[in-house]
Amino acid sequence: MSEQPTVTASHPSGSIIRGSVQPTDPAAVREIVGSTGFFHDFEVDVAVELVQERLSRGLASEYHFLFADLNAHPIGYACFGPIPCTQGSFDLYWIAVHAAHQGSGLGRRLMAEAERTMLAGVPGADGRPLPPARRVYIETSSQPRYAPTWRFYERCGYTIEARLKDYYAAGDDKLIYAKALS
Repeated sequence: MSEQPTVTASHPSGSIIRGSVQPTDPAAVREIVGSTGFFHDFEVDVAVELVQERLSRGLASEYHFLFADLNAHPIGYACFGPIPCTQGSFDLYWIAVHAAHQGSGLGRRLMAEAERTMLAGVPGADGRPLPPARRVYIETSSQPRYAPTWRFYERCGYTIEARLKDYYAAGDDKLIYAKALS
């Protein structure tokens, strides 16, 4: 099992969700994440690096992706993976929708599909299915400009489990959201 299957159900926007990673996806992720206006260039680089890692190492990267494509062009994506040394805990590393498509429900659709995929048991580094996800964790900044992000996570059923003071910088705490899936 090398890739998650493409989900063919379409969204009202006409987008479809796919689980395979394509060689053009690093540039698409740069465009999507950059369009949001939330991230520094070095953060955008990290988002792109995870896609490149998946392309170069395959399942051994343990990064899993879902892409929302509109007319065969990615307009949103989610990146997630199992947390090492845990049983059934996953990180949602990235979820982003291009600024031109925000507010359409696509982010909630990507979140729901990512959770469904984690519950189904994604393939591990050896290709065998991992146990289903029990909990999903998401990290974000406490800076006020992230308030729309917090509200999105909360609407999706996530709650703040921890706050690490001054984590990113003085006055910029790390907020850790979590949700039990099973």
